[in-house]
Amino acid sequence: MRVNKLSQASIALVIGGALLLGTSVQASPLQQDSQRKQEKAARKQEKQAQRQQQQPPPQQQQQEQQQQQKALRKQQRQQQQQPQQNQQPQQNTDSRRLQQQQGQQNQDSLRRRQQQEQQSQQSQESRRLEQQRLTQQSLERARNQYDQQQKLAQERRWNEHDRDQRLNQYRQQQQWQQRLDRQRQSDLERQRRLNQLRYQQLYLERLRQDQLRLQSWNYSYAPFQYRYNRGGRYYQVNQYGADMLRQAVNLGYDQGIRAGQSDRQDRWRSNYQDSFAYQDATYGYSGYYVDLNDYRYYFREGFRRGYEDGYYGRSQYGRYSNGVGSLLGNVLSTILNLQNL
Repeated sequence: MRVNKLSQASIALVIGGALLLGTSVQASPLQQDSQRKQEKAARKQEKQAQRQQQQPPPQQQQQEQQQQQKALRKQQRQQQQQPQQNQQPQQNTDSRRLQQQQGQQNQDSLRRRQQQEQQSQQSQESRRLEQQRLTQQSLERARNQYDQQQKLAQERRWNEHDRDQRLNQYRQQQQWQQRLDRQRQSDLERQRRLNQLRYQQLYLERLRQDQLRLQSWNYSYAPFQYRYNRGGRYYQVNQYGADMLRQAVNLGYDQGIRAGQSDRQDRWRSNYQDSFAYQDATYGYSGYYVDLNDYRYYFREGFRRGYEDGYYGRSQYGRYSNGVGSLLGNVLSTILNLQNL
């Protein structure tokens, strides 16, 4: 700093001398000599100042070295800090990425928990609905079972009531049989229809066997399973009743064959309605399961067809083998026309 000040002073002195020379051209030789000395001294000082400027003092050199060292240390610190500054954005980016990943993981975990809770709720709802369905089914089964029991009880009461009525009706029919039997025997003897009279006696013997059988008959209850139509009305029967109706048709056909053969052997005209068995039509009836009138109706349906086959010696409606006649299956089904309930 001091060298610079000296250089500035020398320059100012030179400039001042030049101005003086320019202003006073006509100065004296003494003044000119003084002026030249001053100029010489100024040039000398300027050279010294330049040398001093080129060769700084040791203290200044030391200061400059210290400044250079400071600058070098500063540069080194900057260089050391530069990687850290360069790493800081990367660290911030990594930190943000980790935070995003952590946030995504938290969202995934929350979503999984929500899904698990939803599945748990759905499972609980499904179990509740299933339990409700099972309970409803159980109640429905219990209700159906109760209704079925009530229906069976009602049917049992009806059957027992009908059974008593049928037995009374059958006993009345037996009294009528005895009066008809005496009348028919007298008529056949007078007409000399010995074969028909012999057949009627065999038929009466079968009726007496039925009466003995009924004394030890055991009633078995069963629900209705079939229905049949007679005279435009439907009637319901159980399995025992259906079997009895089939028996009525087959027994009627068998007895019809015998009655028809007897009239043919007696050379009597064909008249199935004149037969005692057709008028009675109770052979095989047990007094249970079906009404007596229904039994007699189907017995006569079988009897009429059997009488025609027996009288004319043919097998249009059934077969007669080993002394027993039976209807064809399709004819039997057509007559009864039983329908499942």
